[in-house]
Amino acid sequence: MKPFQFAYGPKLLSGAGVVSRLPELVPPGPCLFVTDSALRAIGLPDAALGALAEAGIEARIFDAVEADPSQATLLAAVEAGRGCASVVGFGGGSPMDVAKLAAYLIGSGDALEAIWGVGQATGARLPLVLVPTTAGTGSEATPISVITVGGSLKLAVNSPPLTADWALLDAELTLGLPRGVTAATGIDAMVHAIEAYTSARLKNPLSDALAREALRLLAANLQRACDAPGDREARSAMLLGAHLAGVAFANAPVAGVHALAYPLGGHFHVPHGVSNALMLSHVLGHNLHAAMPLYAELGTLLDPGLERLGTQARAQGFVEHMRSLCATAGVPLRLSQVGVGEEHLDLLAAEAMKQERLLVNNPCPIGEADARRLYAAAL
Repeated sequence: MKPFQFAYGPKLLSGAGVVSRLPELVPPGPCLFVTDSALRAIGLPDAALGALAEAGIEARIFDAVEADPSQATLLAAVEAGRGCASVVGFGGGSPMDVAKLAAYLIGSGDALEAIWGVGQATGARLPLVLVPTTAGTGSEATPISVITVGGSLKLAVNSPPLTADWALLDAELTLGLPRGVTAATGIDAMVHAIEAYTSARLKNPLSDALAREALRLLAANLQRACDAPGDREARSAMLLGAHLAGVAFANAPVAGVHALAYPLGGHFHVPHGVSNALMLSHVLGHNLHAAMPLYAELGTLLDPGLERLGTQARAQGFVEHMRSLCATAGVPLRLSQVGVGEEHLDLLAAEAMKQERLLVNNPCPIGEADARRLYAAAL
């Protein structure tokens, strides 16, 4: 066995209503509560905010987080949190990513420009609790925060201090998710598991075990959660699967699918899970030869009937299974459905090449010509 390093992520509370235990997990003093206006409008944070108020903890609410949050939004959250004793991130990946970096920047005093990349943030952050309201990003499990800079470029901070102290998995918070959000975020989580399992640099036995269990849970429950949004068991399984995938890819980082998905979000504001779904089968096909044994293993995990077939057929069966799952869930499968045309292919391919931190993890190289071909195939 090759030597490896593994970080387990935050401490975890899981179960219906665990959000009410939030006051137990933060110190006395004001708390910066990071969320978004849509969640505020439907009252989803009310139970968490009520629990904090009942415990005498002042919540300074910052709800200006948008999809693909900007550097300006992050810095506004930091200013709102000056003098706070802790930070709570409540919502999807965007509020949680902002909360992680805000907790770090307030606590450490570091400048944002000094910590982009891997391992550059080494200071101390404020106490941090993350509460996901979608089963997708796994952001509550990772030391990674992705911020949009200059209108379209996605930059990341990936350092251990961004790992939360606690993550709360409360499936009750996900029961009202619309089908489209359930499908897109679920596929995002599946991509995390797949790319962690096939990561070229840092995959290891623990990340493999978590990625396999994550993919099993997600694949078995995605359609149930889409068709029956009030199915608590399916919702719980999806939330746990997304979390396990997050821990897996925090250790064995994602690769080509994400690298090609990011420009779609940055330039065309395609939701992250949708952009992953749009590129998934095409990148899997590109990787098929290099990742064939691993794809074959995942194929039999999702469809035991493939066991009687050879390695190539099992790997191809996995690619087809994922394509079928995306189609059945109802996410867009063509770039033309999200406003991308042939005239945009050169831009997208050039932008994808900027995601070097992700491309280096892909099972086989993706050059600019490859990226353009894959985008063209997805039109």
